Amino acid sequence: MQEYWEAYMKPMEGHPSMVSFNAGVADDVPDNEYMYVGFVKVPLKSPTAQGLIAPEEEDDIGFIEDRLEMESLRYRVGKYIGRIVTQGSVNFIYYLKLDFEWGDVANAAMTHFDAYSYESGSRVDMEWEVYQKLLFPTANEWQIIQNHRTCDQLKEAGDNLRLPRAIEHKSYFENPENRTAFARQIETEGFKIQKEIEPKEETPLYGLQFYRIDTPYYYDIDALTLSMIDQSERFGGQYDGWETSLVKI
Repeated sequence: MQEYWEAYMKPMEGHPSMVSFNAGVADDVPDNEYMYVGFVKVPLKSPTAQGLIAPEEEDDIGFIEDRLEMESLRYRVGKYIGRIVTQGSVNFIYYLKLDFEWGDVANAAMTHFDAYSYESGSRVDMEWEVYQKLLFPTANEWQIIQNHRTCDQLKEAGDNLRLPRAIEHKSYFENPENRTAFARQIETEGFKIQKEIEPKEETPLYGLQFYRIDTPYYYDIDALTLSMIDQSERFGGQYDGWETSLVKI
């Protein structure tokens, strides 16, 4: 299994939740070698008002996380696949070859953290439903992950994300009629059409490149791109992302 981790926020049962997951295994699931899902649930000592990890507790949770992974490797039972923080607890999630030693793994790890209580359990999950339906993001959530990565890169380069500038977008459609209808719709919302992208062998779709003056600040760009996803899909298309220029303070 490859290691490539992502993290994002999502609501779960009406509560804010921070999800971290190994995206590197997405193309290989379900993996028949790991047919069980195991969890260890650890209540936080001093969660934030939203039920998430407070800065002063991050180190302790990191130590627990590392110890669990160390013990799972020692017992050779499974693979750490994700973590959900919600409603004042951290849920560490593993996929297991066999689950009869999972309780021993959890106990061996948590004996080093007397200040924390915990619960552990496991069940059969041959289709990897916990990974695919709970940990893995939807198309909209993936877009937010990509948005925030780009925003972080701009910010690290000295960009003032609150300054308006041209933000370019692309969407692709199955036929030119849908592309034209989409273009007419977004023009009513202040977007300018830059060019039409004709089908190629590697991309047999009808593309549209367009832009508008907006701010790429995290929540602003999230709202904008989610709207573009919805509108592209309404016209039978697919949104393909955005780019912008660096605007320093």
